[in-house]
Amino acid sequence: MVRDAAAPVGDAPSATRLRLTRRGRVVLGGLATVLVAAVLAFVATLAAPQARAAGEQQGTQEFHYVVVEPGASLWTVATELDPSMDPRDLVAEIVHLNQLGGSGVDAGQPLAVPLRYSENPVTISAEELGLPL
Repeated sequence: MVRDAAAPVGDAPSATRLRLTRRGRVVLGGLATVLVAAVLAFVATLAAPQARAAGEQQGTQEFHYVVVEPGASLWTVATELDPSMDPRDLVAEIVHLNQLGGSGVDAGQPLAVPLRYSENPVTISAEELGLPL
């Protein structure tokens, strides 16, 4: 038996380090991503019935609307609804609530307003507009 002169006598062979190739890192990263997505989907599945039950307990909220006057813009609608609030914030809320593509509106267009403005005299109920509830 030939012994390596550099290797000390009685020592165990040194352990080899595990090295991942680029492909191995990609596969491991993909598996981790799939695992995280599965956990998030499971949590969402568990939370969905609770969220639905909470919505049913609150009852249905009826939106109130503002009908856009000729020559009016979202800025003027926001200013009429709440003169004390920054109109930019209220315009952004109205755009998001009505799922508008931009800030352009047409005369006669009904716009849903946030529920906190339901008691505002400028607003009209869905029933008065003849919209389905």
